[in-house]
Amino acid sequence: MEKGKFVVLEGIDGAGTTTQAARLQRFLDGRGIKSVITREPSDGPIGTVIRNALRGRIRLPEAAGGGELPMETIALLFAADRVDHWAAEIAPALDRGVWVLSDRYVDSSVAYQGTLINVDWVLQINRYAVRPDLTLFFDVDVDTALARIAASRVQTDIFEKRELLVRVADGYRKLYSGQAPDVFRLDANQSVERVYEDLNQAVTRVFGI
Repeated sequence: MEKGKFVVLEGIDGAGTTTQAARLQRFLDGRGIKSVITREPSDGPIGTVIRNALRGRIRLPEAAGGGELPMETIALLFAADRVDHWAAEIAPALDRGVWVLSDRYVDSSVAYQGTLINVDWVLQINRYAVRPDLTLFFDVDVDTALARIAASRVQTDIFEKRELLVRVADGYRKLYSGQAPDVFRLDANQSVERVYEDLNQAVTRVFGI
């Protein structure tokens, strides 16, 4: 059986990765290609801890000031979740011939945690992450992203602040500044339909489907 393809959708919060992952799945389904959508933080046990930490539900003890967890701790949790995510969800699906569409993966750690702590250390703790077959980078203006976040949900996490998102967006752009055949930049400021058309073209070009 031919292995499935591993496709990752990357971008800051509000870039539209979740919306476009669902559209990409429908596109693949129309071509008879079975796929699953997953995300990071994952829905596994470590991913659940991360989500609670990002929403301020897990904090340091009062004796230590009761503040947010150190970013190094968050980075280590993401790296651990990534290993678990690969073993529990991604690799088994690929082995069954199923395509995996992941809403973020290792590059999100480089862009997010790597803007706040030593990026080389972040890369080191994620050195065993398997490179995707295709990465789709949804490049969006921060103000556009924040407007979408405000319109779509009430609760935000510790990363969804303008000053930080500006740094993260810059981190993503630096990460993808070179020419790589397995990375496509999409202008995510456009309408949902136009972004989907560009995504469709990228996936068709890379995989010939």
